[in-house]
Amino acid sequence: MPRKLKTYQTSLGFYDLAISAPSMKAALEAWGAGSNLFHQGAAKETDDPDVVAATMAHPGVVLRRPAGSNGRFAEHSDLPTNEEVEHPRASRSKAKKSAGPQISEKAASRAAVNFERERKQRDAARMRELAEEAKKRERRDRTVAKAQAAFDKAQREHDVRAGDIEAERDAVEKRAQDEEARWQREKGKLTDALRRARNE
Repeated sequence: MPRKLKTYQTSLGFYDLAISAPSMKAALEAWGAGSNLFHQGAAKETDDPDVVAATMAHPGVVLRRPAGSNGRFAEHSDLPTNEEVEHPRASRSKAKKSAGPQISEKAASRAAVNFERERKQRDAARMRELAEEAKKRERRDRTVAKAQAAFDKAQREHDVRAGDIEAERDAVEKRAQDEEARWQREKGKLTDALRRARNE
């Protein structure tokens, strides 16, 4: 049997947030909070009848209203007005206090079941996102591996060709040196013969 839901409230950025959840941990996860807002005093369980009624009508869904206002919580909310930002207490005092509807045990139980369904849907959506990210990562890794293999092959081929060219260059350099040495020997002999011929 699903756990009984409680209503939790916090304020993040431009919005007040509220949710019906079975635990503080579930509320923090739904809000996407990176730290424990309850321990920091930034979140609380609320028994405000209007807030409880709104969250129980949409269990597991994060409801919003402009920060500092006493407006109605809804899935989509406008940003706070200038007056609400500049005078949050004044806008709160304008709101009427009402006893609000009482939540029956049957409605609370139905809300708990709906919360579980919403949580399962969120978990399934998250699993699909993770699977898609894993597929993308796997495709990217395959593409990178293919490109790296092509690069490595081209590098090896270049190294072989560069080595062949270097060997050819060394061979040509040796032939040039050998030719220079041969010429110097021949040049010396011919120079001596030329000198002798001139002296006769």
